[in-house]
Amino acid sequence: MSPTPQRTPAMGFIMAAVLIDMISIGLMVPVLPHIVGTFTGSNDEQTSAFLMVTMAFGVANFFGSPVLGALSDRFGRRPVLLIGFAGLALSFFVTAMATALWMLVVVRLFSGAMQANIAIANAYVADITPPEDRARRFGQLGAMFGIGFILGPVIGGLLGDHDVHWPFFAAGTLAVLNWCYGFFVLPESLPKDRRSPFDWRKANPASALRGLAALQGVGPLVAVIALSSLAQFTLHNTWVLYTKFRFGWGPLAVSWSLLVVGIVSVISQGVLLKPLLKRFSPQRLAVVSMVSASLAYLGFGLATEGWMMYVVIGLNLLGGVGAAALQSFISNAAGAAHQGRAMGAVSSLNSLMAVLAPLLGLTLLAQVSHRPAADLMMGLPFYTCAALQAAALFITLRFFRSQPAPQPA
Repeated sequence: MSPTPQRTPAMGFIMAAVLIDMISIGLMVPVLPHIVGTFTGSNDEQTSAFLMVTMAFGVANFFGSPVLGALSDRFGRRPVLLIGFAGLALSFFVTAMATALWMLVVVRLFSGAMQANIAIANAYVADITPPEDRARRFGQLGAMFGIGFILGPVIGGLLGDHDVHWPFFAAGTLAVLNWCYGFFVLPESLPKDRRSPFDWRKANPASALRGLAALQGVGPLVAVIALSSLAQFTLHNTWVLYTKFRFGWGPLAVSWSLLVVGIVSVISQGVLLKPLLKRFSPQRLAVVSMVSASLAYLGFGLATEGWMMYVVIGLNLLGGVGAAALQSFISNAAGAAHQGRAMGAVSSLNSLMAVLAPLLGLTLLAQVSHRPAADLMMGLPFYTCAALQAAALFITLRFFRSQPAPQPA
């Protein structure tokens, strides 16, 4: 991993890397449950098998993310990103050629252990951005996630409509291209004088989460992030199978719904966030965002026709604007030398929720999957998401009222 030609780290570099990364990940979203279904014979079996595959990634990522985050504090962001891109490429190609369910489980374990790209990208942004501007920059990064989820799922749905294996070959190729971009173009963002020693005692998930909870002034927000992530991951893990069971959607139909999700995300975080931050405090945006998300989860569960899902997605325009504000609070409390560890801890927390989410969401979905498609109880996973998000909202309100909230700007 020899150094790239001397370039000044800039937002454009990491935005390009994240965009390619999210397109490659987005390619597999509409088709992974269906490729799992090729090894099962019923709705219940498909739900249980997808639960195993999803949990494999979450468990490995829970243990791997804080280690990779700490390594990025020691050796720089670029080498760890290259490891993540390589792990993704290999996992996509193996998934495309898998001949048994156990192969999918093993490769997701491998991919989860090697991949903390989102956490390292957030640390990269923190490295090159003054504290007062981080909320807006994290919003720009969120917009790249949205664009990736505009392009990736649509391409994945179109390819998967012909063959569920094709999107994984395409995603693997994009991951290889991203590795080449990182190796030859992406500059390092963390100067050597700001690097910190690697400590195994602090790199394990338990220590990382304890350190995150102990960050001055933002400890209670850890519970907020956990509950919000659990709700969001539950939605992600049940979306494809839920829409299949309830509305009969296939990979292409799912990809169109994710296209709309991506467009809404780009508008909210890439267009609206900057003017909103000029007019409203990050605290108020976080509260409004959680109210919107709670109502959206409820709307997804109550929808009886496929077109209603699109209406709810559009009405949840402000549902994503609060995440960047919360991310900036954590980043500013962590200090310059420990951004990788802090972002790795946030990623590890999200990975823990990614472990719990399929257990929660897919178990609930399995309990109602035998019911008629029009039965409102089919929305049970999303009603649970609404309750989780409402709990996060309650904690946030208490936190902001009990003490002056940390100011990212």
